[in-house]
Amino acid sequence: MTASKLLSAVSLALLAAAGVAHAETYEGVHQLTSAASRADVAGQAVVAAHSANPYATGANAGPAQAIVSTASRSAVRAEAVAAARSGDPYAEGASSGVAPIVASSVDRAAVRAAARAAAHGDALPL
Repeated sequence: MTASKLLSAVSLALLAAAGVAHAETYEGVHQLTSAASRADVAGQAVVAAHSANPYATGANAGPAQAIVSTASRSAVRAEAVAAARSGDPYAEGASSGVAPIVASSVDRAAVRAAARAAAHGDALPL
C-alpha cells in the first residue's frame, strides 16, 4: 500500500469519527417549578397514603364492586329451569344424557346366565 492511499484512508476515518462522535452537553438538574407549598404537598401525601391503591390487582384490590343486573329474578330463574331441562349441546359420552333404548334379540335369561358364569369363573356357554 502506498503512503498516499494510507494517508487518505486515515483521513477519511478521522472525518467519519469526527462527524459521528459529537458529545451532548449536560444542562444540569432542572429547577422545580411547582405552585404548591411544602405543606400542601405533605397534606396530599397523607391523603394518598390513607386512600386505596388504584393500581392494586387480585386479592389486594379489595372487595369487588356489586354488579347491578337489568334482568328480573323470575326471568333468570325461568331461563335456568329451561336450560336445566334441555339437553346439553356440548355434552359427550356419559354426560350426554340418557342412552336411547335399543331393542335386542338376545334373551335376558341367557345374558344373566352368562354373567353368573363369568362371575363364578365357570366356562361360558356358547
